[in-house]
Amino acid sequence: MPHPRQPVYAPHGIVATSQPLAAAAGTAVLRRGGNAVDAALATAIALTVVQPGSNDIGGDLFAIVWDGTRLHGLNASGRSPAALTRAAVLAATGGRGAEPSAGHGGAQATAPGLPARGWLPVTVPGAPAGWRDLHDRFGSLPFAHLFDDAVRYAEHGFPVSPGVAAGWARSVRTHVELAGSEFAEWGRAFTVGGRAPRAGERWRNPAAGATLRRIADSGASDFYHGDIAAEVARHAAATGGLLTADDLAGHRSTWVDPVSAAYRGHEVWELPPNGQGVAALMALAILDGVDLAGMPAGERTHWQIEATKLGFADAHAYVADPDRVAVPTAGLLDPAYVASRRALIGGRAGTPAPGDPARGGTVYLCAADRDGLMVSLIQSNYLGFGSYVVVPGLGFGLQNRGAGFSLDPDHPNVVAPGKRPYHTIIPGFLTRGGEPVGPFGVMGGHMQPQGHVQVISSTLDGGLDPQAALDAPRWYWHAGRSLLVEPGVAGDVVEDLRRRGHEIVVEPEPSTFGYGQAIWRLPDGGYVAGSEPRADGLAVGY
Repeated sequence: MPHPRQPVYAPHGIVATSQPLAAAAGTAVLRRGGNAVDAALATAIALTVVQPGSNDIGGDLFAIVWDGTRLHGLNASGRSPAALTRAAVLAATGGRGAEPSAGHGGAQATAPGLPARGWLPVTVPGAPAGWRDLHDRFGSLPFAHLFDDAVRYAEHGFPVSPGVAAGWARSVRTHVELAGSEFAEWGRAFTVGGRAPRAGERWRNPAAGATLRRIADSGASDFYHGDIAAEVARHAAATGGLLTADDLAGHRSTWVDPVSAAYRGHEVWELPPNGQGVAALMALAILDGVDLAGMPAGERTHWQIEATKLGFADAHAYVADPDRVAVPTAGLLDPAYVASRRALIGGRAGTPAPGDPARGGTVYLCAADRDGLMVSLIQSNYLGFGSYVVVPGLGFGLQNRGAGFSLDPDHPNVVAPGKRPYHTIIPGFLTRGGEPVGPFGVMGGHMQPQGHVQVISSTLDGGLDPQAALDAPRWYWHAGRSLLVEPGVAGDVVEDLRRRGHEIVVEPEPSTFGYGQAIWRLPDGGYVAGSEPRADGLAVGY
């Protein structure tokens, strides 16, 4: 485990994210008189340059904003191309689909789905429209000014941070194994003679800088209706992609109402499907009915794991695009249904099936300002550099969110044209009695809901400040009874879990356990924040 950090206290405003230069870009906006949304957007845009493996211009975005009175949710995820049908996927994969990746958080983690790389899983990027839409509703500074630091880093370069360099090196090893014309540009755009840039090495991406300038000057219109859209469509047509200019022109973000579950006298908020936030809410609702603080550490961890499994079982069964199917979100969070799921947890590790409710690769950042505006924002490629498809001359990669679709024709998340897939990235927010506590999140695919559960439990059951809650050793469950734990998890806890039937593996790779940030409002004014010790991140206040 990394050495614990101290929390950051600030009287006026604060930004926390996984890369210091991006956090500094957001704080600079606050100092220039921008608000928390301006700061969050400057941070998010800078992250596409300084942490490109985890997010990019060609990715998706979700956000929760506290405006001083209430919460607003933005779903800025993209939809599948009009030509992406189940039949097209089966034809392209020899009728079998692709084996699911360990990083997939899709609807049925053990069923065949879309390939993780190449054009087939590419969906319309939603991040540029999300930046514009957040700014249109809440921003105060001119939109183009929020791109200044990102463009400067892209055009003039920056020294790559250590965690980013390590992830980049893993991605180069993945790229070596890919074959096909659609992958060639990635090597030219994102390697130094075939290798990843090293920690401290200066990296430039002037093509991305030029693209960001075009997005800034056009209010993102060029990305969906102008020359950028045309170049993406031309490259897709030339290299076997299904994405068209019409697909890009038809993209729209969606403003949504966040959904919540009660936990220890607080309200935990997530966005509704197509994201997997309901898995975290279900787990926390289950745990709210038991006295975790009064349990021995091993039993407490066992309950958290089993509640998380139940949340995922239902999320993987029911979460899909709510514009295309009726997702039973209210039914999943109904107290009677939650109680029935809680009753399934015993003293042994389980492998739960979905219930029957009443029907009805990522960066995370948060920001807060002196007027009480707060933002929880997450954006992503997925699975590290996404699809590995880069359009020549544009300097950015396209996401592979279509890998979250199912190929089961009877599943609500089955692949279909113009549809949003099951999405792993989820911003969180905490309130108490309707008053804001603050934004939080833990990025990392399938880790995200369980990261939310662990950080919130450490905060409200353990009484930890946001930095200590992020420092605490984590566990990660993906399937069956297998459980990964960090080396810092106490030996007696590990042995207790083993006795309960959990198949424990001590995993030294910190990226397995996600990267989180949190900002809490202080009772007397100002904020306290924590930033992920497993990454390069930083909380910067003023």
